[in-house]
Amino acid sequence: MAEKFKIQGGETLKGEVSIGGAKNSVLKLLAASILVKGKTKIYNVPRLTDVDIMLNVLSDLGASYIYDKQEKSVEVDASNITSITAKYELVSKMRASFIILGALMSRCREAIVALPGGCAIGERRVDFHIKGLEALGAKIKIENGYVHAKASKLSGTDIYLDIPSVGATENLMLAAVLAEGATRIQNAAQEPEIVDLANFLNTIGADISGAGTSEILINGVKAENLHSAEYTTIPDRIEAGTFMAAVVATRGKAIIRNVYPAHLTFFNDKLIKMGAGIKLVEPTTIEVSCKSRLNSINFVTQPYPGFPTDLQAIAMTLLTTANGVGIITESLYENRFMQVPDLRRMGADIHQDRNHAIVKGVKNLTGAIVAASDLRAGAALVIAGLMAQGETIVEKLHHIDRGYEEFEYKIQKLGGKIYRYNDEMTGGLNQSVVLNNEKGVVNESRI
Repeated sequence: MAEKFKIQGGETLKGEVSIGGAKNSVLKLLAASILVKGKTKIYNVPRLTDVDIMLNVLSDLGASYIYDKQEKSVEVDASNITSITAKYELVSKMRASFIILGALMSRCREAIVALPGGCAIGERRVDFHIKGLEALGAKIKIENGYVHAKASKLSGTDIYLDIPSVGATENLMLAAVLAEGATRIQNAAQEPEIVDLANFLNTIGADISGAGTSEILINGVKAENLHSAEYTTIPDRIEAGTFMAAVVATRGKAIIRNVYPAHLTFFNDKLIKMGAGIKLVEPTTIEVSCKSRLNSINFVTQPYPGFPTDLQAIAMTLLTTANGVGIITESLYENRFMQVPDLRRMGADIHQDRNHAIVKGVKNLTGAIVAASDLRAGAALVIAGLMAQGETIVEKLHHIDRGYEEFEYKIQKLGGKIYRYNDEMTGGLNQSVVLNNEKGVVNESRI
């Protein structure tokens, strides 16, 4: 039975909330763990649908894992990789699992990986991944929905990316770790998650420098140089931005812990220009507040360090009740305005012209039945429900569960009136956890 959120709007969010580990980083660290012929342990791992999918991918390849919910850690044992195939049934559910291609090429020199799926936010081609792997020496063919890649050896080379693709940068970093010689990735993505992956790879014995800049250098090492290690994932900057926006949207005041403010510099600047207050309390703790109606702004989504596309829908929600008119230009994905029809159902005044959205602030939103079309649009609709007058029902929660751990509990902790239910329930909360599979084990005693 499909689950839904019931939200009673109008409550001011206040209190404290702690941000979890970065989903977009954890997934890549898990993929990278198969480079080690032994155990690696990763901390600050959120329990998300996407994480479950990646763990199932690793399990299918022959790795085993133990997830400990109490300490939020995953221990992966990749001593024995028995398969080089990442199946359609898993990869089609989550685009990030395509990153296993570079890891398998590095470890096994051969991979069969289904073409990726994930949120329907627009075209995200894998051309840059393929061309980069071919430059390293891989022979690749695509047939029946799978990428077949094979190489007798991988040799370092200079690779220029036409656009700073995050996924391509990560796949090529992974593939180059065990290549012969040096690989230079130019026009590389600069996201904090790229830096986190490089730091993890260096921790297990790789030789990578320049991550976080437009040029990354990977000096290939021998397989025997890679070793077991423990590593802690960075906080999730998108989750942090989501809760900052929720507090501001309800004119609240809250302490947000486990956040790296430097990862959100551009977003923070825009919130301040809208009228929010952001105060650094400790190096990884901020205080966010808003006392009055926000002011409209214009912004363009850009690769990091620009305005993050993953926070575009959430920022749009803030503009729906702000003073004046704001213009949003989505420069990265052509289908990332999928929240617009549902925001209009709630009373928003939004005109869309291709990749531009013109948002005229209205006095208030009103509750309605809406549905998450993708992960970030779903979070935006939850915030809209918290802002709105009356009751909002948000359907298709499976999108939201891909990227937000205990979302409703954290909102409830801040005073928001939000409940998860299905049509067979009269209300209240419903919890579900994916437990044991053939090779993976969750420590059930700690759930």
